[in-house]
Amino acid sequence: MRHGKAAAGFSAHRDPGLDQTGRRQARDVAAMLAAELADTAPLPIYSSPMARAFETARPLAEMWRISAEDIRIEPRVAEIPSPTEDLQARAAWLAEAMQGSWDSLEAPFQVWRQALADCLSQLPHSCVIFSHYVAINAAVGVATGNSSMRIFAPDNCSVTTLVNRNGVLSVESLGRTADTHIN
Repeated sequence: MRHGKAAAGFSAHRDPGLDQTGRRQARDVAAMLAAELADTAPLPIYSSPMARAFETARPLAEMWRISAEDIRIEPRVAEIPSPTEDLQARAAWLAEAMQGSWDSLEAPFQVWRQALADCLSQLPHSCVIFSHYVAINAAVGVATGNSSMRIFAPDNCSVTTLVNRNGVLSVESLGRTADTHIN
């Protein structure tokens, strides 16, 4: 699932947490997931190491009585790495990159995408993963054979369901979409 609304954008902060709306979104989606997954809960919870993803994971962990220390931090589901430390330049780079395909990016970004795909295809169990816009699009692209960087626009706290069948990913459902700011 995508994290809740962040307190700052890609061009303003390296690792923002959630704003007030994002915290509400995280509580709301936690309640929805707890109800929908009541028969199989608690499932393992994975999170990107980024603050906004981890903060989105916490309400579900609390509902399932999982300590924050037991949320599994998974670097391979983090946001796409930036080619620069300059915040304005990385925002411009991302905006341009999102118009194209993975094939047009340099090798380090394709390695990142493959690591994400490997992570998802190697998970041996059902779980909930809190991640990011680009990472979700990358996973959906791998599962559908689509090399576009932007396949759909997952809203904050939208739930996209992927299925891993013997290491082969497929899309069960795409999450709710919205024209949100990519953080």
